[in-house]
Amino acid sequence: MTTLNVAVRVPLRAVLAITMASFLGFVAFLWPFVVAPGTFGSTQTPPLMFGVLLLLVLAVIFAEIADGRIDAKALAMLGVLSAINAALRPLGAGTAGIETVFFILVLAGRVFGPGFGFALGCTSLFASALLTGGVGPWMPYQMFGCAWVGMCAGLLPRVRGRAEIVLLAAYAAVAGYFFGFMLNLSFWPFSLDPTSSIAYQPGLPALEQLHRYLTFFTVTSLGWDTGRAVTTAVLVTLAGPAVLGAFRRAARRARFRAAPAFTAAAVLSSTSLGATSPGSRPLVPDPDRPTRGLPGNR
Repeated sequence: MTTLNVAVRVPLRAVLAITMASFLGFVAFLWPFVVAPGTFGSTQTPPLMFGVLLLLVLAVIFAEIADGRIDAKALAMLGVLSAINAALRPLGAGTAGIETVFFILVLAGRVFGPGFGFALGCTSLFASALLTGGVGPWMPYQMFGCAWVGMCAGLLPRVRGRAEIVLLAAYAAVAGYFFGFMLNLSFWPFSLDPTSSIAYQPGLPALEQLHRYLTFFTVTSLGWDTGRAVTTAVLVTLAGPAVLGAFRRAARRARFRAAPAFTAAAVLSSTSLGATSPGSRPLVPDPDRPTRGLPGNR
C-alpha cells in the first residue's frame, strides 16, 4: 500500500493545541445553547469574546506547527494554495450559494494531511478576507469552519480509485451543509426580531432553542447551503482525479521533510574524490591564495 506524503506533520503538542482550539470553537459556535441566561449583559458579547480568544488560539497553533515542523517547500505549497483559494472565492459566492473554494480544501487536506488542511482552511479565509475587505467579527468563525473542513478531509478512510472520488464527493456535500449550519450560529442570536418564533430567546430550554434554530436554518439557509454542497461535490467528482494526481505528484517530487540518507558507496566515493587519504584535506585550490604555482596557471 502506498503511503501518503504528509506536508505538515502534526506532533503531539500541536494535536493538543488543535483539540483545545476545536473545543473552544464549538463552544463559540454553540454558545446560544450552552451559555446560561444572564451570564452576559449583551448577546453580542459572547461572539466577540470568543472571536478574540479563537484568534489567540490560532496563533498558538501556527506557532506549534511552524516550530521546525514545516519546511520551506510545504510553506510554499501552503502559500500557493491559499492564494488560489483567495482568488477563487470571490468568483463563486453570491449566486445561489455556489462555492468554488471548498473542493481545493477537501482535495489538499486529503493528499497533504489533516495538519495541512487545517492550516490551509485558516490561511485561505484570512487571505480572502483581506482581499475582499471581509474582515469582521465573523472572520474567526469562517476560518475555523474551513479549517475543520480541510482537517477532516485528511482524516477520512484511506481508499483509492473510484471509491475515493465517491467518498470525497459525499464528504464535500456534507461539509457544505456543515459549514452553513455552523456559520449561521454566529449571527442567529442577534439577527432577528426577538418576538419572532424562530429567533433566539434567552432562557428557553436547549431543545426548544435548537428547534427554533433548525426552523431558522431550514427557512433561510438550506437552499443556499444546498448550492454549496452540490457545487463542491460536482467539482470534486469532475476535477478530483486530475487535481489529486497533480497534488500527489507535487508531494512526491517535493519530498516534504525528507531526511538525507548516506550510503557506504557515497562516503567511499566522496573520500576517494576529495582526499588522498583519511584525514587529509581535499586537493582543491583556495580562491583566497594565489594559484601561480599550480599546474595550468603558469
